[in-house]
Amino acid sequence: MRYSPPVKASWGQDGGVLCMSGGGLCCRPGSSAGLSVTGKGTLRAAAMISEAIEPALWSLTRRGSTVSYAQVLHSLPETQVTTLDNGFRVASEQSNDPTCTVGVWLDVGSRYENEKNNGVSNFVEHLAFKGTKKRPGTAFEKEVESMGAHLNSYTSREQTAFFMKALSKDLPKAVEILADAVQNCSLDDSQIEKERNVILQEMEEIDGSLSDVVFDYLHATAYQGTALSQTVEGTTKNTKNLSRANLVEYIETHYKAPRMVLAAAGGVGHKELVDLARQHFGNVPYQYQEDTVPILPRCRFTGSEIRVRDDALPQAHVAIAVEGPGWANPDNIPLLVANSVIGRYDLTFGGGKNQSSKLASIAVENKLCQSFQAFNTCYSDTGLFGFYFVTDGMNIEDTLHFAQAEWMRLCTSVTDSEVKRAKNILRSTFVSLLDGTTPVCETIGSHILNYGRRIPLAEWDARISEVDARTVREVCTKYIYDKCPAVAAVGPIEQLPDYNRIRSAMFWLRF
Repeated sequence: MRYSPPVKASWGQDGGVLCMSGGGLCCRPGSSAGLSVTGKGTLRAAAMISEAIEPALWSLTRRGSTVSYAQVLHSLPETQVTTLDNGFRVASEQSNDPTCTVGVWLDVGSRYENEKNNGVSNFVEHLAFKGTKKRPGTAFEKEVESMGAHLNSYTSREQTAFFMKALSKDLPKAVEILADAVQNCSLDDSQIEKERNVILQEMEEIDGSLSDVVFDYLHATAYQGTALSQTVEGTTKNTKNLSRANLVEYIETHYKAPRMVLAAAGGVGHKELVDLARQHFGNVPYQYQEDTVPILPRCRFTGSEIRVRDDALPQAHVAIAVEGPGWANPDNIPLLVANSVIGRYDLTFGGGKNQSSKLASIAVENKLCQSFQAFNTCYSDTGLFGFYFVTDGMNIEDTLHFAQAEWMRLCTSVTDSEVKRAKNILRSTFVSLLDGTTPVCETIGSHILNYGRRIPLAEWDARISEVDARTVREVCTKYIYDKCPAVAAVGPIEQLPDYNRIRSAMFWLRF
């Protein structure tokens, strides 16, 4: 049975969230989106930077020229943005690629749902590519396949996206198909029942992924009593009971032009894209019933915990987080640098105790855990800044002790050399998002929704350059020091310390 958050109650890429997963920048489709930078050995880090930057430089170096990182920053295509009369936004970046990625990003997700219809966003997303009134199921699939195109979609807590990668010459057809899918989904009763079973099966698979389960629990306890505590997939009960009328009502309420962005990257001309948007999205409604625009209520953070003990499981999965800032808060960059200092670790990594991440070195020397990663998950007005690890039941207390000690060190004594290394890793992660039209398109769509504009790489680099060790210490103190954390744990967790002990490790007593 799908977990339904209790009254007292917990992410992982919501698409469209800024999240630091061990250390790079991503808007992960599906469960909660973000920036993650990995901290490993010096040679490993250097190799990672080279691997991340190299694809982005390829288009500039394939003719035999050598291009520096600074030149790349100022040689990227400009993002052009146009707003139609109905408030629908069109954004694109043109390059010489023979392919393009185009998609529709919507400012809607599980946070806009209530207890009774939780899961409806995900249900609508599942049905979008299952046929339209103009293109029944098989016809829809054959038309996309005949183009050699690739369709994808995702739902997160605050965003939904539908996008397609195709040949640049097929841009008009791609936009027309996406517009048809978003606006004219057939919602046939037989298709609804078929997808209902698919979603229920997916929910069972997600329940088998303990990392996903832990982050859902983390949201449930951290944002208990608010919409952010709900899972993206919804509850089993809701999935079985959602009707066609529920789906239609949700679409008519939230699928409005000012909350949509048509984003494209690759071999696309902005003028052509705008003309296509006017043709296919110009009639998307922008008015709400009774002129009432849905406003997201503030989702309060609560320091609390959820423990699900199961000694039959081989490993314990534990996540701890404090409340972080929302998307647009400038504190995000120092926090991402801080997460890069912590880095991430997995038993499969090389480097041993010589890894540049101090916590990774400790983990290797003391055989603390199987893996760990830091994360920074952002939403419009709040976020989760935290640490997630997997270990056996006998090492939980030690792993948590060293992780919280690393947090305290970020607040009090992180060094300039550590920050310098972390900034380089963070830069490489941003550059890696230039590798292909799809990640660029995803970044454009999410940026327009989250920031109201596309933030260029040169601006990210300038913000990173401004961060020093003092900034990291001040910002980490603001969000971490002496704050009540949210904790979620699943597995053989008998050794997990009492919440009061965990809370007491959020500050240092000095004599």
